[in-house]
Amino acid sequence: MSSGSLAAKVLTVSDGVFHGARIDTGGEGVAGHLERAGYVVIERSVIQDGRDEVATELLRLSENFAGLIVTTGGTGFAPRDQTPEGTRAVIEREAPGLAEAMRAISPFGRLSRGVCGIRGSAVVCNLPGSPKGAIEQLDAIIDVLPHALALLAEQPTEH
Repeated sequence: MSSGSLAAKVLTVSDGVFHGARIDTGGEGVAGHLERAGYVVIERSVIQDGRDEVATELLRLSENFAGLIVTTGGTGFAPRDQTPEGTRAVIEREAPGLAEAMRAISPFGRLSRGVCGIRGSAVVCNLPGSPKGAIEQLDAIIDVLPHALALLAEQPTEH
């Protein structure tokens, strides 16, 4: 990764993908979209739904990592959709403006319970499991993420 490159990790949260019953279209779509936006996706992982599973994997992904971590899946109303709860268990500070902007992108966005926040030098954002919804919500914030990551890294910015 060259200096100036933006690093990203993508976490798919899905019982179906984890057990091999479904293809990871959400994670694949988000990773490709991030790469087209100039990010280097250095890791992708898949876990089953659940608060503890999400928290444990986010702790692992964020350890000694400076960059963007996006989750896809587990942000809805189904009983096993506990990605926001797992995320809240590990982030140090919430970034509600990012989550609000993501939800405002479409009527179905208002059904997302996803959160965004900071852990160490990483920004963590929960995206829906739908590839279309995930990319729409990511596009709502992708323009400000480099600035947020620069601030976390205490790099000079225009502000």
